[in-house]
Amino acid sequence: MTGNESQENGVRERGAARVPYEKAAAAPTELRQPMWLPLAFAVLGAGAGLVVKYLAQWLVTLPKAPFKEPAELLTRIPEPWLTLGLLVVGTVLGVVLGLIVLHEELTVRVSGDEVRLTRKGEPSTFARAEIGMAFRDHKELVLLGPDGAQLTCEPCDFAERRLASAFTRHGHRWAEQDPHAADFRLWVPDTPGLPTGADALLKARAKALTRKESNADEDRRELRAELARLGVYVRDEKGRQYWRSARRPPVRAGS
Repeated sequence: MTGNESQENGVRERGAARVPYEKAAAAPTELRQPMWLPLAFAVLGAGAGLVVKYLAQWLVTLPKAPFKEPAELLTRIPEPWLTLGLLVVGTVLGVVLGLIVLHEELTVRVSGDEVRLTRKGEPSTFARAEIGMAFRDHKELVLLGPDGAQLTCEPCDFAERRLASAFTRHGHRWAEQDPHAADFRLWVPDTPGLPTGADALLKARAKALTRKESNADEDRRELRAELARLGVYVRDEKGRQYWRSARRPPVRAGS
């Protein structure tokens, strides 16, 4: 915990304020994207279908326009089948997109005994004894071990207030910033002091940072995990990589 925060005997101290937290017996707290998200995407998809209809009807009135031929083919479909068809297609695509977002977004489940992070249906569980501290670093949730080793670093859209409340409610230590922030150094190719193989992984990850393909995020996460196994932890700022080494070899490497 950063600054003059401390935690003991069921009390969390921040500055001059001492805030009691609930004991480990409290029901687990789960943070996830709302289940109505696919419905919202369905409404947006239906609206997009109507926009396509009116856009096609406008394009066919122009002497020259991009996509005019597809627009003419579309407007030849008689009503009400044109409108109904576009509404159905837009709704289905919206539901599918919403389900994909739900599947790929992080779910955080916090209890007094463990923390479980689930993404794409794959859970990662960390026992209470493994977790020394948690914090939000930019748009990522980071868990550190008691020795400062980085257990995991996951993209996370939940507000810091919600995350802090979930963790402290169950007695986990929460920091307002990375306590090791000052230890990170800018990486440049062939940086001295890195473990064998780490520089090659950082070079590969630097290339992955510039890629826009759908699998680029997964490649970056896998390379981060490989670096963590070597005791090298990475953070990204404005497209650049900063690194720090573990104080001691990590027991467990996360993503």
